[in-house]
Amino acid sequence: MKKLLDSINGPADLKRLSVEELPLLASEIRELIIDTVSDKGGHLASSLGAVEIAIALQYTLSAPDDKIIWDVGHQAYAHKILTGRRDGFKTLRQSGGVSGFPKPSESDFDAFIAGHSSTSISAALGMAAARDLEGKKNAVVAVIGDGSLTAGLAFEGLNQAGHLKKNLIVVLNDNEMSISKNVGALSQFLSRKLTGRFATNLKKDIETFIKSIPRVGNRLLALARKAEDSIITLLTPGMLFEGLGFHYIGPIDGHDVAALVAVFKDVEALEGPVLLHVLTTKGKGYLPAEEDPASFHGVGPFVKATGKPKAPSKLSYTNVFSTALLELADKDRRVVAITAAMPEGTGLAKFAERFPERFFDVGIAEQHALTFAAGLAKEGFVPVTAIYSTFLQRAYDQVFHDVCLQNLPVVIAIDRAGIVGQDGPTHHGLFDISFLRHIPNMIVAAPKDASELRHMLYSAVQYNRPVAIRYPRGVCIGVDTAGPMKFIPPGQAEVLKDGNDAVILSIGTMLSPALVAAASLEKAGIKTSVVNCRFAKPLDADLILKVASSAGCVVTVEENALQGGFGAAVLELLEEHGVQVPLKRVGVADEFIEHGGQDELRSKAGLDAPSIEAAVKSLVALNRKKKTAF
Repeated sequence: MKKLLDSINGPADLKRLSVEELPLLASEIRELIIDTVSDKGGHLASSLGAVEIAIALQYTLSAPDDKIIWDVGHQAYAHKILTGRRDGFKTLRQSGGVSGFPKPSESDFDAFIAGHSSTSISAALGMAAARDLEGKKNAVVAVIGDGSLTAGLAFEGLNQAGHLKKNLIVVLNDNEMSISKNVGALSQFLSRKLTGRFATNLKKDIETFIKSIPRVGNRLLALARKAEDSIITLLTPGMLFEGLGFHYIGPIDGHDVAALVAVFKDVEALEGPVLLHVLTTKGKGYLPAEEDPASFHGVGPFVKATGKPKAPSKLSYTNVFSTALLELADKDRRVVAITAAMPEGTGLAKFAERFPERFFDVGIAEQHALTFAAGLAKEGFVPVTAIYSTFLQRAYDQVFHDVCLQNLPVVIAIDRAGIVGQDGPTHHGLFDISFLRHIPNMIVAAPKDASELRHMLYSAVQYNRPVAIRYPRGVCIGVDTAGPMKFIPPGQAEVLKDGNDAVILSIGTMLSPALVAAASLEKAGIKTSVVNCRFAKPLDADLILKVASSAGCVVTVEENALQGGFGAAVLELLEEHGVQVPLKRVGVADEFIEHGGQDELRSKAGLDAPSIEAAVKSLVALNRKKKTAF
């Protein structure tokens, strides 16, 4: 049987439907999203909750001339399906397929890239200002939700929008969730909603009574309605947004698509900035996701009938970090844990259960997280702040000014360092070594495996200075996580294999392919040393200078950008000490890596054993040629 969705190749087709047909279309879109994500993985719960919003926006607006900016982008699967990507949607997050986030290079309907949160209002205000400068009349809409309003950038945008009085619509998709349950005073304030049968019946009773008053009833009713508007503004989030200069409308049922269509048509006629407060259910339409939206925020392939993962879960670096931190906190009451709205994603949920008084979820506010940690550290605690590498980028100034400048013992656990896979360029953690290692007082470490992660975390708590430990997404190697934790002095490297033709200096995840490459090189007659450098800062200068001087040539290997990375640090060290030796750096070139499988992307980027082997061979051949020439 043909579905409504089969006829929707773009917004023009959508507009041919009647409003009465839209709920069925919403159901069919949800079915496609669930089918695709259960097969490919992706962000499920957020996009299920925003289906009617996407439909109503495309039904009433004239995109792409009208600009719709989604924030955060993982709400936008329905938007993609409605804007010409229905047939391609089954390639979601696969190499060469549809991106998991809005991507302007993929479609003109994607007005702005949105892999990180809280950017939509600022971007939309900029577009509104540009529109007015050019004398255009198009609408500009920012759809913000999933806790994004807890970030300071969102309020910076709201503040200026209220000041400039530009025509701008902000849709607040309020599902009371970010990735996990929303936290903070703002979340509690947004939860004050005048809804329910009691309020409705009370309003009707009062109106009936006023109308019954002889001669003055109608005039009193008009005054009462004005008073009612004032009371609603006072008792709901309208007080906040009206104070910032917005027309506040809501709360509105975000799953009543007919009501949304009517409201969107009405608000287009309003002058100045408008905030439309929409209430939705994260995971709407799929019971497992409705019951456990945090687990279904971002998922791998799962069995649609049950919601259970298709592949059994394996020990990840995040799991190892979580267990090790619990072990440390059991023995040291100074250890506290901080997350920016991601207790499950960073492995801190168990810490929150065992040590609730020492656990802090600050919401989507990485900048605040680091300065908050600095305050704790200044008073004698050792805060461990777990943040994804890509999101730590937003807190660079706080790392510099509040943590490192004061040399405070804040431990930054950098999860998802390196290539993360299907989430693509907005989420790869390929720059943290580069933007951290040049800050004075900072120690930057990367374990070779799970057991070394335990030892590094144990050591970092004792360093009494700023420390960043980066570790990758996914299943870990070296899963011996039993026994006592060992202290690793800052900067200490280790030689794992000896050879005099070349040396591979490796850090973090690249050690395993480096050892595989060295074994293959030995069969080819090239004896290669392999050093687990462990630290991008400080470097083990004595060891590196020794092996570099004795080896014929040096290859550095890192899962990070080459500019300013670990290899650059080795180059600087050799230059400072006047050691001249052929050197090749293996890492990520000066480009953004697209989405795809982790192993596939590492191979394309030259971060696998064959690529390392080829790099060593080419350098050794060049070195031997130079020696022969002399």
